[in-house]
Amino acid sequence: MSDTPYYPYHVFFCTNQRDTGETCCQQHDAQAMRDYAKQRCKELGLVRNGTVRINNAGCLNRCAKGPMIVVYPAGVWYTWANQTDIDEIIEQHLVNGQVVTRLKI
Repeated sequence: MSDTPYYPYHVFFCTNQRDTGETCCQQHDAQAMRDYAKQRCKELGLVRNGTVRINNAGCLNRCAKGPMIVVYPAGVWYTWANQTDIDEIIEQHLVNGQVVTRLKI
């Protein structure tokens, strides 16, 4: 078995919706942000060349921290507030390999 990850960056967006009205990522339009990130990575050629995989995740159980993204294999956790934050994560982390410290949890 190889220790090399299949995807250099495997990104999981929590898109959980709680029926009880409790705080959840979907209250921040997480599915739309995940869809945007996937489309943006396609436009940049990151999906086609196998560098990035963007996926939905169920509850990541960090609801109090805001909407969540986790990037594997490094296990870097991010929160975000808007599309500009998503763009910064894509450009800095997924393109340039630099952790976005201000968004890291």
